[in-house]
Amino acid sequence: MNIIKNSIHHVRSRIPMTKSLYVITGVFLSLLISSCGEKENSNQAATVEQQSYEWKLVTSWPKNFPGLGLAPEKFAEYVNQMSNGRLTVKVFGAGEIVPGLEVFDAVSQGTVQMGHSGAYYWKGKIPASPIFAAMPFGMTGSEFNAWITYGGGQELWEEMYKPFGILPMLGGSSGAQFAGWFNKEINSIEDLKGLKMRLPGIGGEILERAGGVPVTIVGGEIFSSLQSGALDASEWVGPYNDLSFGFHQVAKYYYSTIWHEPGTTLEFLINEKAFNALPEDLQHIVTLATKAANQSTFDEYNARNHNALTTLINEHNVEVKALPQDVIDELRTITAEVINEQIAADENFAKVWKSYSEFLTSIGKYHQLTLLEYYKNRG
Repeated sequence: MNIIKNSIHHVRSRIPMTKSLYVITGVFLSLLISSCGEKENSNQAATVEQQSYEWKLVTSWPKNFPGLGLAPEKFAEYVNQMSNGRLTVKVFGAGEIVPGLEVFDAVSQGTVQMGHSGAYYWKGKIPASPIFAAMPFGMTGSEFNAWITYGGGQELWEEMYKPFGILPMLGGSSGAQFAGWFNKEINSIEDLKGLKMRLPGIGGEILERAGGVPVTIVGGEIFSSLQSGALDASEWVGPYNDLSFGFHQVAKYYYSTIWHEPGTTLEFLINEKAFNALPEDLQHIVTLATKAANQSTFDEYNARNHNALTTLINEHNVEVKALPQDVIDELRTITAEVINEQIAADENFAKVWKSYSEFLTSIGKYHQLTLLEYYKNRG
């Protein structure tokens, strides 16, 4: 720019001009300066816009673990592709940067920009958080997705996590989860008394009311705990993941009855300051990538679970059983008691539960008329 200005001064001092020619030349050169200035500003803006960002994402799962561990990997891949490398996300498994149960704190404190985990792990910080993962006798995965996206759930989720500087987003549903692996048969509610079982969240409280001993540990510790006898039973996810962990080698009975997590949904945790520091287009890319990873993970579980169950039964001689109806009835009764106590104890839990339960009642009636009847007719 200075070169152009100096050239103008040189021309005006060396070339004789009439007044009119002088004015015309001045206007032309002024326009040239303006044009160059706009181009310079445009280049500066483009430079700012093309700034690259590198994020770290920590998880509660082993690196690349099927289903759970692949959801953040898919997210990272989608973001890199859609942003053309302007935003890269590096995924770290449980224990690589922080332990699996410290993901929330790492994101909240800004140690990392993102996390991938399950909301029921944060009950001690946010009593309402388990509602955003899975509730016993609650919504299925597709019902939960509908509530979050169109039923007011996302707004409530953000409200609950706002004090911690975290923006939560859907992170993949594992669908309906099996009751779990047991080293003894469950023939009555009495068989749950004294049972040491890995069962987090509200489900763990219900087990405790039934006389059991709930234990919260990450997935990577379950096998050794069952093997050593530190656990008598454990739920995890379902056939697809359970086969990968080899639980059939250390537990005799596999109970397929669905009650404690009928539609478990994982979550992406995003540090709010890091998200707000992104340009608007990258913010949209992050949001869309979470949605894509959420649906892809849900589809993956639906596609893989039945094949894995066949393998467990036919190749590993796993005995698949159903919990007795009187056990289910008692667990349902206890569930209502626990939820009512949570409502009385925490106004935020009450607020979220009101929205959740009203949506569940409405969509539940619709599915009773439609899907339930269809499943019967399909045979």
